[in-house]
Amino acid sequence: MTHIPLAAWIEGIGFLAPGLPDWPAVRAVLRGEHPFTSTASVLPVPNILPPAERRRASRIVKLTLAVGLEAATQAEADVGTLATVFSSSGADGYNCHALCEQLATDDRQISPTRFHNSVHNATAGYWGIATKSMAPCQVLCAYDASFGAGLLDALAQVVVDRQPTLLIAYDSEYPEPLHSKRDIPDCAGVALLLMPEKTDRSLAGITMTQAAKPADLLADSGMESLRQKIPALRCLPLLQKLARGESGDVCLDYLPPMQLQVRVQSC
Repeated sequence: MTHIPLAAWIEGIGFLAPGLPDWPAVRAVLRGEHPFTSTASVLPVPNILPPAERRRASRIVKLTLAVGLEAATQAEADVGTLATVFSSSGADGYNCHALCEQLATDDRQISPTRFHNSVHNATAGYWGIATKSMAPCQVLCAYDASFGAGLLDALAQVVVDRQPTLLIAYDSEYPEPLHSKRDIPDCAGVALLLMPEKTDRSLAGITMTQAAKPADLLADSGMESLRQKIPALRCLPLLQKLARGESGDVCLDYLPPMQLQVRVQSC
């Protein structure tokens, strides 16, 4: 049986994590130019949203808009035309916590804002409002394998539909007591703009196959801790290749025993 190779060209990268506010910051750390220092994630104000939606925007909405727009801006892409794939292991931890608190009281009347922010595709809805996009959109969840699932879906769309596709993978922490059961330390996300053809703005080409071996680890203990604790950051070994401009293979965590082998061709 033959398989169509899942391949695309990366044209833009967005990133936000504890102590790492954007792609240039994490690129410098992954290159070894600056040490990693973990501080609380700082989320930009989503000025692209209309005032009413801006007031309702949750932490996870601010996160996804920040990384998605950074990737699109780097590639000089029209955000209103991009197909999108949103992937998260749990989405909005704070809103989930607030809903659980409210439902544990005698007054179980949930606010409309809390309710519409509770669905897993809320981030995609805010993205559509902000960018006025009518392009196809997928929203996925695969627990700790959510980055890999999102990358697979985005690559498949690029290969089949031959259209630019923006992958946004993201996660948010839960307050206690949920935090003790799901100890994601802070919110973080990554965005990759994938193109079907190489252009002058291409950063690297990637081709994905399956593997059955351990995922690549990071030498920096702080960065490795982020990779392990925040599912969206299972991408960090791939980002390290991209940051250093290196070609070669990297193995990413997916659904054990199946892993994802990504061949990087640097531009």
